[in-house]
Amino acid sequence: MPHSFTRADVTLANWRERPYNAWSFERVGEMVPAAQVLGDPGPALPRAPATDLLDQPFGPSRPGETIAQYLETVQTDHVLLSRNGRIRAEWHAPHADARRPHLVFSVSKSVTALLAGVLEDAGALDPARAVAHYLPDAARGAFGDATVRDLLDMRVSLDFAEDYLNRDGDYARYRRAMLWNPGPREETLSEVLYGLRKGPIPHGGPFHYQSPASDVLGFVVEHVAAQPYADFLSEAFWRPLNCDHALMTVDAAGNPRGAGGFCARGEDLMRLGQMILDGGRGLISERWLADMADNGDESAWAQGNYADWLPGGRYRSKWYALPRPSRIVMAVGIHGQWLVVDPATQTVIVRLSSQHLPQDDRFDAANLALIPRLIELAA
Repeated sequence: MPHSFTRADVTLANWRERPYNAWSFERVGEMVPAAQVLGDPGPALPRAPATDLLDQPFGPSRPGETIAQYLETVQTDHVLLSRNGRIRAEWHAPHADARRPHLVFSVSKSVTALLAGVLEDAGALDPARAVAHYLPDAARGAFGDATVRDLLDMRVSLDFAEDYLNRDGDYARYRRAMLWNPGPREETLSEVLYGLRKGPIPHGGPFHYQSPASDVLGFVVEHVAAQPYADFLSEAFWRPLNCDHALMTVDAAGNPRGAGGFCARGEDLMRLGQMILDGGRGLISERWLADMADNGDESAWAQGNYADWLPGGRYRSKWYALPRPSRIVMAVGIHGQWLVVDPATQTVIVRLSSQHLPQDDRFDAANLALIPRLIELAA
């Protein structure tokens, strides 16, 4: 273990904290229960000749610093950059192993929504239907009369505070139920989520980032697919794209963590991003992908709790969209996870990290500034 600690030092109480997360995010199956997402590994993605792209200057916002130096500063584990399906640059921290699936946190949400798109394409899922139509047990709580589209676009009214560092209240119960935190495990994830109360406004209002809505979407996907989430993901994307095996964390009852429990190799996330650029390759419709990139209520975003992070942005089907006229879409997870897809330049960017804090305001602006810089360098 090329770290300053031993395996015995990593516990359920500290596995998401630095320095332990630099090890645990690539070994999640040792920390919490996880279902295997079977792949069908194919040849490595094509690489362009090695370059020094990431040794180039970051840009005006961080003078005197190269991109590689910045990546190290923000506790990055892996970065991959492709153009037209060929990897143009990659960077891997000395402690990291690109062969291992890495926890991607809320990038999972975007993957879950793509699975919903597959089901909608097949006529099995109607986003306009109420959640309770698919999950009758959800009828007793906040989610029952929300629509699946409300889940997809994060416009559910929910009395719930997404406070990653809070060890009390509903968020702590949520973490214990998913088996990510120590403590009494008296409830399953579904029992906690179905018992949450509705907020003071109707569903369908402003964007409000709350992970439970995405876990419920994962339950909907699993129910409609009539098979475990991990098996459906394997069938829908992972095997057809020749990805390596991945993981999805589960609770004591086997419920999937569709909001944040997916673990995948960076190169396989590149394959997923390239699939989006390629119009879905028959695995998901171009119509769904175009709706994901081009729609999303700008007013709902502007009134929402992330508007200051991405002014002029949008959110549709669990993907963030940069301000128009850009058609760049992003899947983003805490602790520094990204999957960025730019149709205009046929660029895909993956960043996997083990940042100390779940969210770090010091780096938000720089992280966004890095996206166009990497796209520029990939040309």
